[in-house]
Amino acid sequence: MKRGIATIVAAVLALTLAAATSAAPSDAQGASGSTAKSKEVVTHYAYLGMEYREPAPLSLLKPAVIPDEGLAGVRLGTNYNNLAGKFLGLKFVLDETMLPQGGDVVAAAKKLLASGQHLIIADLKAPDLLAVADLPQAKDAIILNIRARDDVLRQTQCRRNVFHLIPSDAMLTDALAQYLVWKKWTRWFLVRGKHPADIEYANDITRSAKLYGAKIVAERAYELQTGARRVDTGYQEIQTQMPMLTRGVPDYDVAFVADETNSFGLYLQYRTTDPRPVVGTDGLEATAWGAAYESYAAQTLHDDFRKLAHREITVRDYEGWLAAHLLEMAVKHGNASNVDAVRKYITSDNLKLAGYKGEGMNFRSWDNQLRQPILLMDQLSLVSISPQPGFLHPTYNTDTLGFDQPQSLCKFSK
Repeated sequence: MKRGIATIVAAVLALTLAAATSAAPSDAQGASGSTAKSKEVVTHYAYLGMEYREPAPLSLLKPAVIPDEGLAGVRLGTNYNNLAGKFLGLKFVLDETMLPQGGDVVAAAKKLLASGQHLIIADLKAPDLLAVADLPQAKDAIILNIRARDDVLRQTQCRRNVFHLIPSDAMLTDALAQYLVWKKWTRWFLVRGKHPADIEYANDITRSAKLYGAKIVAERAYELQTGARRVDTGYQEIQTQMPMLTRGVPDYDVAFVADETNSFGLYLQYRTTDPRPVVGTDGLEATAWGAAYESYAAQTLHDDFRKLAHREITVRDYEGWLAAHLLEMAVKHGNASNVDAVRKYITSDNLKLAGYKGEGMNFRSWDNQLRQPILLMDQLSLVSISPQPGFLHPTYNTDTLGFDQPQSLCKFSK
């Protein structure tokens, strides 16, 4: 009987949300904040993104470029907002700005701000994000970061008007470290690339090892140059290179890889000299979201996103959806009628942002980072969720991930 009732409830929810995804985003444009018309409160917010040159994926199963990545999630969130809002007299209007590679993000941001848009969902890399945040016109704006994981944005280069929905690299490596320590896999072999982003991620791995009592028994940089990996003999070259890279390493439990540029990490699996699991940017990964994640009714979000975008949801799509959902919560629960009211609500203890992760999430006051559980996933399944059992915090256990207040270097000077 219980199963039958659950099935009926699930069907009703599916039909309701399907109606949301089939509705196209509104074309209306206007100033951010809320305006009233015939008892309807209209809230405007903007998406600001740019096409960046990304490294080609090592696997043919991963697309090189997803044109609407991030934006599709915001669109879905806006559809959700309008479905729920029509019963409450609320309407949400999305203004989309997607710049081509090398576009003038500062000019685009100035145009949005001049039109009155002060609620901005930013799908930008760190330099462009800071360029927008530092505009005098953006001083009182709310900028929701859904892309840049750089630790520096939460530390010495933090900004009062930037709120980070996407977790930092430090949060990701801490999430993996907790699980490895819980498993008693505390001897790590660190393999990193040469790119600055690889080195920064490797530094986070080292930080996490010190924090949780693990030991990095060896560190090596991948410096070999692969040939054409998709010719007939490409796999043979890789099969030779990986054992060379991992030979003669002191006994270790896991290979912890830092390959942010997608150059070699995938090739470590099943090719190390000693048979060891791979974690980090490949193998077992820490992430805000995953295509195989289905806990806490997450399947609903997957299904609705597929209907809208005709593909699987990515981390940036999830963060875009979450940003739109956050603004809807601020308007609905915080009685927000302007940017100041939105800020007051999202920085308050009343915020409990639902994101299919089993708990309400809110922002850290010292760096504007969203507290959140971190998923540990391989390519096909959820392995665990951090924080791990036994890693406790006096206020929020999620503050064991990333920079807690005593480690924070953020001063909010701007």
